[in-house]
Amino acid sequence: MAANSLLNFTVPIGTTGETTSSQGLLMPKLKYRYRVLFIGFGVSTDTTELTRQVQDFKRPSVKFEEQVIDVYNSKVHYPGKPSWDATNITLRDDMQGSIQTLVGEQMQKQFDFANQVSASSASDVKFTTECDMLDGGNGSVDATILESWTLVGCYVSSADYDQVDYKSSEPVTVKLNIVFDNAIQTSTGIGTTSITRTTGTLAI
Repeated sequence: MAANSLLNFTVPIGTTGETTSSQGLLMPKLKYRYRVLFIGFGVSTDTTELTRQVQDFKRPSVKFEEQVIDVYNSKVHYPGKPSWDATNITLRDDMQGSIQTLVGEQMQKQFDFANQVSASSASDVKFTTECDMLDGGNGSVDATILESWTLVGCYVSSADYDQVDYKSSEPVTVKLNIVFDNAIQTSTGIGTTSITRTTGTLAI
């Protein structure tokens, strides 16, 4: 009976505050259970060290342009084009120079600073970033992907190589600001429903 009381650890649902026997609090996703993968970053085929050295990552943020139509005595609002805000990732700078090498490859790919040569097209420098939310599995117990964000058309808009400080024992980091064209979210029951249009229901 005592264990059943955990079902009451939530908000009462309904106008009279009634609860059901199956109304428990769902386990939330935890911020530290994630991994970030990079596809096409730099020129090296192996970018797993980037994944290992991730310190933090900002998940995507999208906004729609607000559009207004002025009508008689009022205004009508509707959403315009969506745009994705740039995301940020912090990498620990390892002593073997793996992160510096991989980041340097991507920066050189975007612009040859020594010879002052730029890439001929944006597709030559763009890469894909994937952020997977995990359930905590590891080692002999495979991790289950709860949710995946795939960021396409990525490039590094800025790289901050951190400040060193005699007073600090924290690891040196490399902070990247990443601009991308689109993001796709996939997980159970989310992002899987097709958007359909019904004839005759196109009013604002």
